[in-house]
Amino acid sequence: MRGINVVALGGNSLLDPSRPPTVANQFSHAQRSMGPVAELIQRGENLVLTHGNGPQVGFMVLRAELAAPEVHQVPLDSLVADTQGALGYMIQRVLRQELRRRGDKTDIVALVTEVDVDPKDPAFSRPTKPIGQFYSQAEAQKLAAQRGWQIIEDAGRGWRRVVPSPSPIDIVQIDVIRHLIDDGVVVVCCGGGGIPVFLDDHGHEVGVEAVIDKDRVSALLAVKLGAQRLFVTTGVEGIFVDYQTDRRRLLHTVTVDELDELAAQGQFPPGSMGPKVEAARTFLAAPTSIETVVCHPRDLVAAFDGHAGTRVTRQ
Repeated sequence: MRGINVVALGGNSLLDPSRPPTVANQFSHAQRSMGPVAELIQRGENLVLTHGNGPQVGFMVLRAELAAPEVHQVPLDSLVADTQGALGYMIQRVLRQELRRRGDKTDIVALVTEVDVDPKDPAFSRPTKPIGQFYSQAEAQKLAAQRGWQIIEDAGRGWRRVVPSPSPIDIVQIDVIRHLIDDGVVVVCCGGGGIPVFLDDHGHEVGVEAVIDKDRVSALLAVKLGAQRLFVTTGVEGIFVDYQTDRRRLLHTVTVDELDELAAQGQFPPGSMGPKVEAARTFLAAPTSIETVVCHPRDLVAAFDGHAGTRVTRQ
C-alpha cells in the first residue's frame, strides 16, 4: 500500500459562495469537488479526508437562536457533531457515486470523531475561529450587540462571528481510523476539527463549547497516522504574501523557516491562512513527513503531481 496522504478539504469544497447555501446546492458543489479526489483514489493514492464546517455550523447556530422561543438550545459541541454527520454523509455519498461511475468499488466511510482539548487552553478567553456567514460591518455590529457575539473582519471578505478554537491534543477514534485504513477503506474523519471533548475530574467525557480548527487537527491526524504528505485545500491557489495588496505574490515553494519569518511579519492572519501555516509547521516536525501542500480544490490532482499550489518543505 502506498504511503498515507491526508487531504483537508476547505469549506469551499462544499459551499459555493456565489449560490444560495441550500443542501441541494451543497451536494452539487461537493460533486464537482470530489472529482479530483476520486481520480486520485482510482490511481491508487491512499487518502484520508478531513473537512471544514465553519459556514454550516454557523447556519445551525443561527437557526437555533432564531428558534429559541420554541425549542431547546443545542450546545456547540453537539452542533459540530451534527455537521460532521451531515457533511460526512454528503462527502461519502458523492464520492462513492463518483467512484462507482468510474468503475471503482473502494469503500468510503464517514466517522463521527471526537478530539481531546485542554479546558484550560487560553483560546477559551481569546476567540479567533470564524463561523457562519459573512456580514457587512454594520450588520455584524448589530448582531454582536443583539446576541453577545464577538466579531472580526475576516481577511477582507467581510465580518464574521468568532468562537474559541482550542488546540487539539489527541484524537479519540485514532485506532479505529487506523484499522479502517488497513482494511482499504477511505476514511472521512475529524470533520469540522472534530468534536471538542475533555475528561473531567471523575474521568467522564465532557463536550466543550468551541470549534477546533480543521487544519490543526488534520496536521495532528497526519502525524499520528505517519502520513507522508498533508494537502490543505482553500479558496485561493496557495499561500500568498501581501495578499490584500496589489503586490500579492503566490509562494510556489517555501521552507518552514521562511514561513515563520513571514508569519512574524503578520502575513498570515489567525482567522484565515494562519492555521494552515501552523498545520504545515506541525506536520513537518514529524519524521515521516515529506511536505505540506496548500492548493485550490480544483487543483488537487495537479498539486499531487507538483504542478500547483504552495509546497512547504523542511528545507
